[in-house]
Amino acid sequence: MKILQGAALVGQSGGPTAAINATLSGVIRGAMENAGVITKLYGMRNGIEGFLEERLVDLSGLFQNAGGQIDMDQLDLLCQTPAAALGSCRRKLPDPEKDRVFFENLVRLFKKYDIRYFFYIGGNDSMDTVAKLTAYLQDADYDMCVMGVPKTIDNDLAGTDHTPGFGSAAKYIAATMSEIIRDCAVYTVPAVTIVEIMGRDAGWLTASAGLPALTGRPSPDYIYLPEVPFSMDAFIEDVRRALAVHPNVVVAVSEGVRDRDGRYAGESAQSGVTDAFGHRYLSGTGKALEMAVKEKIGCKVRSVELNISQRCGAHIQSATDICESIGVGRSAVEAAVSGKTGCMMAMDRADDEYKIRFVPREISGIANAVRSVPREMITPEGNNVTGACLAYIFPLIQGECVQKYVDGLPAHLIIE
Repeated sequence: MKILQGAALVGQSGGPTAAINATLSGVIRGAMENAGVITKLYGMRNGIEGFLEERLVDLSGLFQNAGGQIDMDQLDLLCQTPAAALGSCRRKLPDPEKDRVFFENLVRLFKKYDIRYFFYIGGNDSMDTVAKLTAYLQDADYDMCVMGVPKTIDNDLAGTDHTPGFGSAAKYIAATMSEIIRDCAVYTVPAVTIVEIMGRDAGWLTASAGLPALTGRPSPDYIYLPEVPFSMDAFIEDVRRALAVHPNVVVAVSEGVRDRDGRYAGESAQSGVTDAFGHRYLSGTGKALEMAVKEKIGCKVRSVELNISQRCGAHIQSATDICESIGVGRSAVEAAVSGKTGCMMAMDRADDEYKIRFVPREISGIANAVRSVPREMITPEGNNVTGACLAYIFPLIQGECVQKYVDGLPAHLIIE
């Protein structure tokens, strides 16, 4: 594809992470470094939904200092800001073969703002948007480069070794689990603590609860992932077995665990409401297990739902994660201005020592696929993870970011 000159458009979509703004900062940096090709960088308010309503912000001007250079202080502040600075959405685009009018209107807006580069930061559903836009543009009379930029704490995107945002969430979970275990150990009264962790179809986040074991610290007695069918009877027997060894049992469980028939363990406590992509809102798994322990065993029991804190804990970002998040955004721009389109910027890991490289990969083989924890990384009993699983995650949580504080609290950058 020929090198295009014109404006670029960037948006954030899906669930926020502690690193999604670092990726945005990488896109901003890449666009400003290629100012000879990218004439202006627009940010979409609330993703593609906001663009359709023409709610845009000039990011080029916002992150330029008085001397006309990239304002690195502002970009650094953006990197330590949690959530999605541009706002997010969960807008499912129609099939381009069935609703050509929708995409014609979208291209009309691209032409209005001279958009030649489109960067969408998100997870599985966002890559679906990138794939549909790419498919439509193949036959459209308008040249554009479309790039997906990965993010998701779930680490379930196909085509990449791991996803930006996962490392920081894993660090938060591992640290929080270590603290919970310390807290639970102060009493001798038999008690069970069940920690519910995000993860609908993939258990990478819940697996990270076991990371303290690699440092010689206590880790959860059991870890249950959605990749293995969940049995309430087997769970109760596991808890009985652990209580026979020590009085303070701690369990980590994915919110998405379900039995062999596909019924969620926490289904009785769920609303049944779904989002635009048909995903059910999950919660209540920990509470359901708590009630089962109370009924079957009768000991002291409580459940803890980490909920959104695991995706917005920017105060404990992984330096590795933030560095890679910036790099993947910047590399996406470099690939686009060199003519790549219809791709997601993936990360490949070296075999010998931990090192990654950024690689543009065709979106057609990535969108709507789920990358699960391999069965060999889960113990044969299905109630814990292997050392190989923890060794895979461990490099992603390394390093601490220097945070800027104001009045005793972390400083955040708000895009007005």
